[in-house]
Amino acid sequence: MHSTTGPLDDDPAARIAELQALLRHHEYLYYVEDNPAISDAEYDTLMNQLKALEAAHPELLTPDSPTQRVGGRPAEGFQKVPHSRPMLSLDNAYTEEELRDWDRRVKELAGTLPIRYVAELKLDGLSLALHYEIAANGSAHLLRGLTRGDGTIGEDVTTNVRTIRSVPLSVSKEKLHKAGLDEQFFEVRGEVIMPLATFKKANEERIAAGLAPAANPRNFAAGTLRTLDTKVVAQRRLDFYAYFLLLNGEYNPAGQHATLETLVSLGFRVNPHRDTFDSVDQILAFLAKIEETRETLGYEIDGVVIKVDAQPTQLRLGYTGRHPRWAIAYKFTARAGVTQVLEIQVTVGRTGKLTPLAVLMPVVIGGTTVVRAGLFNADEVARLNVRAGSWVKVQRGGDVIPNIAEVIVDAEHPEGPEPFVMPTECPVCHTAAEHAEGEVDSYCINIDCPARLVQSLLYFSHRGVMNIEGLGEALVTQLFESGLVKSIADLYTLTEEQLLTLERVGKKSAQAVLAQIENSKQAGLARVLMGLGVSFVGERTAELLAAEFGSIEAIENATQEELEKVQEVGPKVAASVHDFFQNEKNRDLVQRLAELGLKMTAERKQRTTQLEGLTFVLTGTFPTLSREEAKEKIESAGGKVSGSVSKKTSYVIAGEEAGSKLTKAQELDIPILDEGGLFALIESSQSIQG
Repeated sequence: MHSTTGPLDDDPAARIAELQALLRHHEYLYYVEDNPAISDAEYDTLMNQLKALEAAHPELLTPDSPTQRVGGRPAEGFQKVPHSRPMLSLDNAYTEEELRDWDRRVKELAGTLPIRYVAELKLDGLSLALHYEIAANGSAHLLRGLTRGDGTIGEDVTTNVRTIRSVPLSVSKEKLHKAGLDEQFFEVRGEVIMPLATFKKANEERIAAGLAPAANPRNFAAGTLRTLDTKVVAQRRLDFYAYFLLLNGEYNPAGQHATLETLVSLGFRVNPHRDTFDSVDQILAFLAKIEETRETLGYEIDGVVIKVDAQPTQLRLGYTGRHPRWAIAYKFTARAGVTQVLEIQVTVGRTGKLTPLAVLMPVVIGGTTVVRAGLFNADEVARLNVRAGSWVKVQRGGDVIPNIAEVIVDAEHPEGPEPFVMPTECPVCHTAAEHAEGEVDSYCINIDCPARLVQSLLYFSHRGVMNIEGLGEALVTQLFESGLVKSIADLYTLTEEQLLTLERVGKKSAQAVLAQIENSKQAGLARVLMGLGVSFVGERTAELLAAEFGSIEAIENATQEELEKVQEVGPKVAASVHDFFQNEKNRDLVQRLAELGLKMTAERKQRTTQLEGLTFVLTGTFPTLSREEAKEKIESAGGKVSGSVSKKTSYVIAGEEAGSKLTKAQELDIPILDEGGLFALIESSQSIQG
């Protein structure tokens, strides 16, 4: 397997096939088995030979070649694609009692069917669905990779997934035949993680470049997978562990244990810390063992997932509205430590909200040094009675976000000297803070407050908004304090020369940031609306407004009544949007952004009115439509979709595994339709109108 030259050199096609097979084999050994058989230099030699041959014979280049993991051009965005079946979340158990209750419910519902459990680590990453299709030569090729998204619709991140070395770009005909998957479309679901060693190295590089360190491996992995430049994704060395196999949209009938073994035989990386059990007592022993060794794993976990093994039993147990009844996630107790509050600071958010923050004596919790903990608002500070000088128990909620669980008061840890009092003015610009009657929070109302502006810039550049990678807190603060950036629009006038005047900003990082800023101009109307920071306008509302009005000018000039006519936009949101655009400074900002070349338009969706005045509730899963697609069909026809059944509900659209909403509809004698009935209703309404 180690040859690098030979008689096949006279046959380019055969040599390319040999090199591809060699490289796939060594990638599997290195990235899946953690057992490399050749040095990095030898691997590079093979790769360079393959690149040279493919360059000389482009007609022989195949999409699953190891040279095609990293594309040359950055992606321009991610298309949203419906999942073959919903990617549901799991119900949680936190105690032995809750786990035993779940086991009892499983046995009651299963009746005489067999009960055996499979336990796997709950990796702290992000879910990914990989679709494979059978090619003409009998092998399977990676078709696409989708993020979980909202569980119904994910984002197509295939170009980035191809850079993950533990994701096979193809599966051989021989492996498929052995697994019995010769002629089936199949889907592999699993978790993308960032190993702790990679995370540590990446953060060291970010700090050296003057960027703020990432908060945790999970968030960094999620941000990386949605990065538009595949070369950046490849450099960060994400990893993928498989845990589900779907055949033509259905779970593998062989059961979960056999599924994991099949995934291994197909060449996927499956976490080795797994086992099968017949009782809760055996599972509890496994949980204790994993919790003791979790610090040595090299990646973050936050618990263990327990699944019923046999598919017939899974089918009998079925699903609730959001969770499978046949699986549960046992979450480990948040890791905690005791430390002292050095002071309580007050931070200012982009909306002007004043939020107390505890500055802590550094304490290591679960391998991470914690120096701050959120206190949320004045009521929370009062409830806990946290003071400067207090000794507190700090835990990483969900193993990520530090929070204060309790104040410790005893002879060894005396109470802090004075109770905390929220300031009556902004701690940054000293404008009097406003406190609306009946609300907990106080706000700085000065829209030119430096702290608000810095937070606005950070929010604007966030990956979920304009996706300007590299604009972290350290760099944004420098830009603001140096006077280079005083508003969002100033980002688009920055030059390389200006960036190079800042501390710890080199030529390479300056060029990368400027490229990201330039790319963000094409983010589109919905993203710009989010980035402007209009109160109550998140991703969903921004997309609805963009689709309804089609341009920033139309939204600017819309009346509050016109805004309220948009699906899901109520009086409070409409008033906020209307008031925002009545502010002259905000209109000037929008005008300047348009002049700087930001895309301020979107394709308007054609909506009809045949279902106007009707309210629908969706429940269960449908044969051809995802929940989101069904909702879009109703809204496009002028109807409204509600999340709960009431006397005002016009129709309930029920699919398979419909839950309590169907029962309530029957009790209230509300008309019930299936997917076909929905289509017929829309068509009949069109005929009547025609």
